[in-house]
Amino acid sequence: MTSRAETYYRSCNLCEAICGVEIRVEDGRVASIRGDREDDFSRGHICPKAVALQDIHNDPDRLRQPLRRTAAGDWEPIGWDAALNETAERIRGIQNEHGRDAIGVYLGNPNVHNLGSLLYGPPLLRSLRTCNKFSATSVDQLPHHVAATLMYGHMLLLPVPDIDRTRHLLVLGANPVVSNGSMMTAPGFKKRLEELKKRGGRLVVIDPRRTETASIADRHHFIRPGSDALLLMALLHVILGEGLEAPGPLAGICDSLERVRSLAEYFSPERVAPLTGIEREEICRIAREFAAAPSAVCYGRMGLSTQAFGGLCQWLINVLNIVTGNLDRPGGAMFTRPAVDLLTGTGRGHLGRRTSRVRGLPEFGGELPVAALAEEILTEGPGRIRGLIAVAGNPVLSTPNGGQLERALGGLDFMVSIDFYLNETTRHCDIILPPTAALEHDHYDLVFNLLAVRNIAKYSPAVFRPAADARHDWQILAELHRRLGGGAQKERLKRWVNAKLGPRRALDLGLRFGPYGTGLMPFGRGLSLKKLERAPHGLDLGPLEPCLPKRLRTPERRIELAPAAYVEDVDRLRKTLDGDAVDDSLLLIGRRQLRSNNSWMHNFPRLMGGKGRCTLLMHPDDAADRGLRNSQRVAVVSRTGRIEAPLELSDEVMRGVVSLPHGWGHHRPGTRMTTARQHPGVSLNDVTDDLEVDPLCGTAVLSGVRVCVERVEPG
Repeated sequence: MTSRAETYYRSCNLCEAICGVEIRVEDGRVASIRGDREDDFSRGHICPKAVALQDIHNDPDRLRQPLRRTAAGDWEPIGWDAALNETAERIRGIQNEHGRDAIGVYLGNPNVHNLGSLLYGPPLLRSLRTCNKFSATSVDQLPHHVAATLMYGHMLLLPVPDIDRTRHLLVLGANPVVSNGSMMTAPGFKKRLEELKKRGGRLVVIDPRRTETASIADRHHFIRPGSDALLLMALLHVILGEGLEAPGPLAGICDSLERVRSLAEYFSPERVAPLTGIEREEICRIAREFAAAPSAVCYGRMGLSTQAFGGLCQWLINVLNIVTGNLDRPGGAMFTRPAVDLLTGTGRGHLGRRTSRVRGLPEFGGELPVAALAEEILTEGPGRIRGLIAVAGNPVLSTPNGGQLERALGGLDFMVSIDFYLNETTRHCDIILPPTAALEHDHYDLVFNLLAVRNIAKYSPAVFRPAADARHDWQILAELHRRLGGGAQKERLKRWVNAKLGPRRALDLGLRFGPYGTGLMPFGRGLSLKKLERAPHGLDLGPLEPCLPKRLRTPERRIELAPAAYVEDVDRLRKTLDGDAVDDSLLLIGRRQLRSNNSWMHNFPRLMGGKGRCTLLMHPDDAADRGLRNSQRVAVVSRTGRIEAPLELSDEVMRGVVSLPHGWGHHRPGTRMTTARQHPGVSLNDVTDDLEVDPLCGTAVLSGVRVCVERVEPG
């Protein structure tokens, strides 16, 4: 019997790299997944996660119809109409009785990997009119958005390292060889680094761990977690103090350079060196080499963003690129020109227009810091969260003090999740609404084209037709929006049209009216969805190009080099130099792993083979001081909790630092994730502290958490 075979070309949407994949299907099942060699952007590169796309599709644990919790605490399947009707009724009832803010919303990061969620989530959220909105942003990239807003005028005006043309790459708190970029979409990053070195370029890495990226760098410097802002200030001190600044054309559109110079004067390399762990001479060398390079770019990610001075760190990286003339020029930090320009259709962003009810943490862009979510549920009073809508998120494992959050979720009046797993968070739900999986719907990367190191566009068709009773994310969101109802006739008509339009037609409009589009010309030469579909390997729209001041969104199209919020926060940084000497506490940091991104990937057998990966890394000398041995089980203890993990001794972490990977902790009862439960690990966020945040923007401190490590006695 002859088998029927088809080949599909898509972008993998499991991480930011959006690698092109070739999926071969035989007799309705995936026969192979390999890198698409004809994809000009990813050039055939994929990582193990892409191969596991088939595991998601076939996973017997994946929910395929709505579930409702029974009075006995069990789960029963129900129909879509019943599930959606009950969800809308419960939400409406809570808001009618306790006010609009009694409903909270949490959005996980898979939403930005999903075209339907990006298009249909915001209208639903706006209709709820609740102030209690949270997302993974405040445990991730929030400082990038704050800097973009305050300096360039829009939260999505995010500079991207022009890695393919730079001659000097300075990396802080990031591991792009494993992540293939983060806030920098660059598949096949290791090969791009090889090409950097072939053209005579240099890679310098600053990190408390000798990461996979650091191991191939020209130089790697250990740095004490949480002290990166001090180092960046010292680099500016050297450059501005020695007259090495050369902003070039940017000088005419920048304000407050002298203000930055005066702020940096206090942070000399001599003062900073003891707190960072990097010698004065090396700090000066890093600064001078960066300033002297023909082109250079500084890049920092999670290790910087999720620390006590994360906001200052991302501001200072931008300042460093600007004063050396490396913003908006080839080989520096540049802005994309995506085919669907999100700058024209989203809010610019704002910081601190209001604060959270309990602790007064600042809101950004309509969202509160997720570190405040548990206390907003647990603390009585007007505005207390009594019901929660979670979309594609597992905050019990991904946000600080997960133990407190799971206790809070257990006390809600109602909770609903749009998720296809019964996991550590959704087990607290009353209703779970499972969407289709990645291979069952079309896809276009709205967000990661905005962050790509080259202007590109690619449309990914669905590989499999979903079951007749399945619902896509956008359909669930649109149906909830319609059922919650209310508003004038004009608003009801708008909801109806939006639901009928669908992501495909909305994308076509975005492409047509984007910078490369046809507009209203039906036979124009510009870009449309139909034209994109005729290019299954994607379209290369060219390298990043200078675009300032035109693309700025500040009132006078000028760069604000020293926004008041940062200037005021420098006083807090200055106090760390004037404070007590560095103590001998162990500082806990996370780590990214190639075969893991979000917690639900731990349920895929292809990604879970080999030896256990959830280990605590510790320097051998620190272990000797505490009488600890390799592979011994140890306890990690903080104010918020205690977890146990196998000890792995390695000199890849600096003395005084220990490291755990994120996303683990699958030992909790009541889940249905068979493979993940066989490899439970422990959750880093059971010992991170919800009270530790960056006061500037509210980002949770997940890097540099003070902990004790103790021997676990047998038995």
